[in-house]
Amino acid sequence: MQVRTRHTPTFGVARLVLAPAEPVLVARSSLFATSYGVNPDTRGRAPGVQAARCTAGPEGGWVDVAPPLPGDLHVLELDGVTGWCVARDAWLASSASVVLDPAAPPVRALHGGDSGFLTHLHGTGSAVLSCYGTLDVLTLDAGELVTLDSGHVVGFADTLQVRLRAVSPDVPQSVRTGAGLVLDFAGPGLVLTRTRSPRALVSWLRDNGFSARA
Repeated sequence: MQVRTRHTPTFGVARLVLAPAEPVLVARSSLFATSYGVNPDTRGRAPGVQAARCTAGPEGGWVDVAPPLPGDLHVLELDGVTGWCVARDAWLASSASVVLDPAAPPVRALHGGDSGFLTHLHGTGSAVLSCYGTLDVLTLDAGELVTLDSGHVVGFADTLQVRLRAVSPDVPQSVRTGAGLVLDFAGPGLVLTRTRSPRALVSWLRDNGFSARA
């Protein structure tokens, strides 16, 4: 699979170019166009996310995906050695050779065994991640520490030292959504962040009188 992005960093779209009969897993809500002959199967299974499995025809093809919120895209290349913990709402697509596992040890260690706001990617191939707002890459030196609100985290290598904790004991917390939680990181390593938080958008809409009901 080859990934070609366009309209970044504001309204990113990723075109996934597939070899003949090559499959790809995509977030169901992000799928908006395919070349003729690509077969999308919305019964595709990926733990922790709603996915569709798209398979190219005998001559190959392409699939276009885009996130529901405006912002940038990041293509993560997995080498079969280092896995990545990523926000479930940031995952857009990945090669069929990439495994999504919300119960992988690095994620379970943070979530305490519960299903949470992170999933884990490992294997070889490409994964496309979305960033509400603009992507920021934090490069931490050995021993360097940083604390991030969970809503601004896109992903991080599972080789980093990470701790998940409450912002305050007085604030409601949810491992499922990440609400009321921050992550402490210790370098060396990379952390992918987004300048806007989808959860903060929901809170702003609610606090300013907007509702999903007309």
